[in-house]
Amino acid sequence: MELRHLRYFITVAEELNFSKAALKLFTAQPSLSQQIKDLEEDVGVKLLNRTKRKVELTDEGAVFLEQARLTLAQADKAVAMARQVSKAKQQLLRIGFVPVAEMKVFPFVLPNLRVQNSEFKIELLSLNNTEQMRSIKKGELDITFTRHNLQNDEIESKFVLREPLILLLPNDHPLAKYERVPVKALNGIDFIIPDIEQSQTLHNTILDFAKDNHIEFNIVQKADNILFNINSVGMGLGCTILPAYIAPLTMSNTVIRPLDVELPSLDLFVSYRKNSTSEAVKKFIELLTKVFYLDINRTDERKSLN
Repeated sequence: MELRHLRYFITVAEELNFSKAALKLFTAQPSLSQQIKDLEEDVGVKLLNRTKRKVELTDEGAVFLEQARLTLAQADKAVAMARQVSKAKQQLLRIGFVPVAEMKVFPFVLPNLRVQNSEFKIELLSLNNTEQMRSIKKGELDITFTRHNLQNDEIESKFVLREPLILLLPNDHPLAKYERVPVKALNGIDFIIPDIEQSQTLHNTILDFAKDNHIEFNIVQKADNILFNINSVGMGLGCTILPAYIAPLTMSNTVIRPLDVELPSLDLFVSYRKNSTSEAVKKFIELLTKVFYLDINRTDERKSLN
């Protein structure tokens, strides 16, 4: 017995006419008659009395009709609920990000995404690179913005932007007098460095820069977030090297100084699962691609962001 048998039976029971029921069901009358016979054989009782003049429900048929309607209603409800869950998943967008995305990506993408797709529910989660990589592999995030190119068989990664690093120091620091700080003058200075657990890429990039330039910092503080790093400089604890996006967040008692050598830069990548069927993911990546020209000008940011 299949659901179509129930639908056929209900239509015949409501019309009490095989010809009319066949027309309503867009099927041939002989085929419909055979479907009802098959149903009665499966049930094991006669459901309809039919003669050349009329069709009537048997007592058994009347009981079966009531339950058949309930069964179809429940089946339709199950289908509707499954589709509703699928639609909700299609419209949910869970985005993990490191702080730079909050300032240099989202303002140029999310407003338009919300206007064009008001039904989307967007969840933003500020997580470090390691947490994001773990979450996207588990399917707990739909999109990540990290410092790592995660490209593999399961994950698609695209370059978004490249950002220079800057030297931040207290405005009364001896090195603040320089218009361009000699890199050798950094040797031995009190230094606040981002904690490796929270900012592994930045932490290692800074240490690699020091090693390449044969200098050694006197690390006095490890900061587990960007604001604490900035505030530590403002409190006069030492100097730091941070991504350029923090410039608007700096305090009045701090200054930014260039070096006589070029500081390294950090890349930002957007990643998502290759097998994703999410409409929200598709729309977000399409809009991001238009705004940032993904994979076209790899080393150039949008001019308006510089």
